[in-house]
Amino acid sequence: MRIVIQRVNNASITINEQLFSSIERGLMILVGIEDADMNEDTEWICSKICNLRIFPDENGVMNKNIKDAGGAILLVSQFTLHASTKKGNRPSYLKAARHEKAISQYQYLITQLEKELGVKIATGEFGAYMKVTLINDGPVTIVIDSKNRE
Repeated sequence: MRIVIQRVNNASITINEQLFSSIERGLMILVGIEDADMNEDTEWICSKICNLRIFPDENGVMNKNIKDAGGAILLVSQFTLHASTKKGNRPSYLKAARHEKAISQYQYLITQLEKELGVKIATGEFGAYMKVTLINDGPVTIVIDSKNRE
C-alpha cells in the first residue's frame, strides 16, 4: 500500500460538478492499493497516518500528530500511485489491485482510521472520476509505502 499525505489548510472532492466531500485543516491522503497488500499493510499504514508528527506545536516544530492537532482526513483511492514507468512512456498498472481487492482494503483502511481516531473520515467515491482541490500547508508532502518498512 502506498500513500501520499499532504498537510492541508483545506481540501475538497468534486464529482460531476457537485461537491462530494471536503475538510478544513488536516490531511489529504491519496492511497494506492496493490495486489500483494494484506490487512497487516493497512493496519501499519493506519498507524503511520495516526501517529505521524507533521503538525506544528506551540514552538512551530512539527511535533503533533493528526489527533493532537485536531485535524480532519480526506482519503482518496488512487490506483495510479502504482504506475510503473520502466518501459516506454505509457504507464503500466499491473501491480495495482483489482477492483474487488482494492475496494475491500480501502474500506478496511477507512474503518481502521475511524476506529483509531474516533471521527468520521471524509472520502472520495471509489472508482469515480474526481476533481481534487487543496491548499497544501507548508508545503508538507510525505510518501509512505508499506513494502518499505525498514
